[in-house]
Formats: sequence, structure tokens, C-alpha cells
Amino acid sequence: MRENRRTGSPAPARRRAEDTRAPHRRGGRRPGVLAAAVTALVLAAGGTLAGCDAPGGSSADGAAGRSAPAPRPTPVWDPSPDSVAAVGDSITRGFDACAVLTDCPEASWATGTDGEVRSLAHRLLGAPGAAGRSWNEAETGARVSDLPAQMARAARHDPGLVTVMVGSNDACRDSAARMTPVDAFRTSFEESMDRLRADAPHAQVYVSSVPDLKRLWSTGRGDPLGRQIWKLGICATMLGDAQDVGVKASARRSMVYDRIVAYNGVLRDVCAKDPLCRYDGGAVFDFRFTVEQLSQWDWFHPSKDGQSRLAAIAYRNVTAARPPA
Repeated sequence: MRENRRTGSPAPARRRAEDTRAPHRRGGRRPGVLAAAVTALVLAAGGTLAGCDAPGGSSADGAAGRSAPAPRPTPVWDPSPDSVAAVGDSITRGFDACAVLTDCPEASWATGTDGEVRSLAHRLLGAPGAAGRSWNEAETGARVSDLPAQMARAARHDPGLVTVMVGSNDACRDSAARMTPVDAFRTSFEESMDRLRADAPHAQVYVSSVPDLKRLWSTGRGDPLGRQIWKLGICATMLGDAQDVGVKASARRSMVYDRIVAYNGVLRDVCAKDPLCRYDGGAVFDFRFTVEQLSQWDWFHPSKDGQSRLAAIAYRNVTAARPPA
């Protein structure tokens, strides 16, 4: 029985209900029994609903008693990294930019010190900074399977930014059947990113798309000397039999083109999973190299002018407030 809190006597409402309650009602149940049954059902239903919430109370009580986990802070892209390391292939090594069949890392778009090129490191760090706080771990002839080891070497420098340009040699083989499968390309690039994150978790990554080799073929095939050099075996899948535009040769070049598009899709997708990674949005793939921007010794690798254009693309994307679309 509920008591009046002040007097200790039964509550008036209850007394009135007890005084006026009829002892019997023909053909029905007593109201007190019915009220008790309803109360029991309500309490039972309330207990069942409360059981769906966290222990210790109703859903409202549980929501009030629980604090949502604090959101993880989103890493902020630094447009002014204090050092640069580069990984990749012959393009990043500046191959054939200064002399025939020779690496020229000082002309590299990523870490070079040549004032004519004005590499990404030069633009970010100035000439002294590019000389002292940039490292080129790329290798001529490298494919994506070589990238994990390069990433490990780059991570030892604890760089603020790592640039990646790889994939051309995976498409440039002596036959289309020997091009790196897309799944294998993905596996190697994912392993490369994992290696970097294990050793240099705070390094930013700028990933360049693979150049459009079919456009390079179209640009360089008009030069007689270039065609003769291509016969030596440079990127045979795309540049072999350069003047042949028959069905078979065209199908081979289209296969290489499609493979490069797929590689770029892998670079984009894997990079998108890392909050400190920026893909160039296909900027290098879309860039139309002119004859002057190709090496005069092979009409395939970028000249110093071409290296400078790659540096400008990278600098624009690295320093942008938002990543390329």
C-alpha cells in the first residue's frame, strides 16, 4: 500500500478506491484483479524492452550513461613536407635525360638538383634542401615487384613525403603475355604501402599515374631516328614495329593501353585507403608529351623539359588544398 509521505497514512486516492469498490459484480471480474493484471503486463513488457538495452536501465538511461567513442582525428595533409624520398623506375632516375643510356638523377622530376628541371624537392625545399634532404631510391628497369624493397630503403630516411612512379616496365615487356597481371600488381603495391607504414607511419605519399605509352608511341613514331632506336627493344609491347598499324599490332597496343589503365586504377584505389596518400588523379597519364619533352636518345623517356613538366604536375598536386579529383 502506498503511504502519504507526510502523514504515513494511506494515500487518499487509494482510500477512496477501496471505500467505493463493490464487493461483487455479476458476470465479471473484480476491477482490482483486472488492474493488477494490467499492471503486471505493463511491468512485464517494460522489463522485456529494457532487456534490449545495455544492462543497468532503459534505452534512455543507457544512452545517457554511455559515452560514444571519441572520433579518430583525420590526418591533415602537409603541403610543405620537410624532406622527400623517391621510389620507382627509370623515369624517376632521369634515365636518358642528360646522356645516352645513362641515369641522370640530378635531372629527376622528384628529387633532382638541376636548376633547369626544378624538381619537386627543389620547389618544396629550395636548392639547398633538395641537395641535403631528398633521396632517390628508384632503379632503372624496376617493376612494381621491386617497390617493397625500395619503400623499405626510403623509410630509413624518415621522409616527410615519398613519391611513387612505377608501372611502365610492368607493361613494357617483350610480349604482351609477359605483362604483370593486374592482381599481382595490386598485391605488390599493397605490400609496398604496408612496408612504408610499418617503418615510416607518418610519411605522406604522392603517387603518380603511369604515363600513356600509346600516346608516346603516337608522338615519337614520326621521327626516323626514334623508330630506329625503338628497334633495339625499348618497350617492345608498345613500340615494336612502330609503323605497323595493322589489326594485330593495333590489338597489341590496345592491350598494353588497357593494362596501364588497370594499373592506374590499382594505384588510385590502394592510395585512397591511406589517409596520408594522394594519387595524381591521372594527371601524368593525361599529359601530352611533345617531341621536345622526350629524350633525344630514345624518344621514350622524358627529356629535361619533360622532367620539369612532371615536377610541375607533382608540385601542383602536393601543395593543393585538396587532392586531385
